[in-house]
Amino acid sequence: MVSFDDAFRRQLHELFVWRRDVRRFRSEPLPDGTIERLIEIACLSPSVGLSQPWRFVIVDDAARRRAVIEDFKSCNADALRSYSGERAAKYAALKLSGLEEAPGHLAVFAEKTDQIGSGLGRATMPETTEYSVVAAICSMWLAARAEGIGLGWVSIFNPGRVHEILETPDTWKFIGYLCIGYPEVECDRPELEQAKWESRRGPDEFTIRR
Repeated sequence: MVSFDDAFRRQLHELFVWRRDVRRFRSEPLPDGTIERLIEIACLSPSVGLSQPWRFVIVDDAARRRAVIEDFKSCNADALRSYSGERAAKYAALKLSGLEEAPGHLAVFAEKTDQIGSGLGRATMPETTEYSVVAAICSMWLAARAEGIGLGWVSIFNPGRVHEILETPDTWKFIGYLCIGYPEVECDRPELEQAKWESRRGPDEFTIRR
């Protein structure tokens, strides 16, 4: 049986504290095989019924990347129009992706129709398929940070357009697009908190007893 001591637990807590959603990347390339290794770690994550519904698309093609960036810009402009006044000005000043700088692009999907796992655990809560993929992304996020690699999760997209650009099966549900690379800076506070968009709140605000 493997055991973990207090020193390891303290370091693990620091890993959680310093894990950030990175938007500002250095342009230097990642070592060969880095993204593939992070995917291997993501695949160690739990999944409902051991269904392993995650599907990964490493986006290397320059034309596809450009199309993804253009879709982000279009959706981001639409999102800006949904705000007004001071909130709109704050939104416009935010950097919400590292798509143009990050050396690694990874799109993540959930396969909702595959028979792996024989439907166990999904009859009453089919959304656990997507939850399983989110858990895999979080595992990858922590593993990347442990190696000094930044990961940014971009969600400001038209999912249908992403499917078109990447030519993925219709049965795959788009979960998120990840920018991966070395961060320009490291910080233990969320960038949105630093920009005064929102503040992190304590667990007491989100916890009740019954």
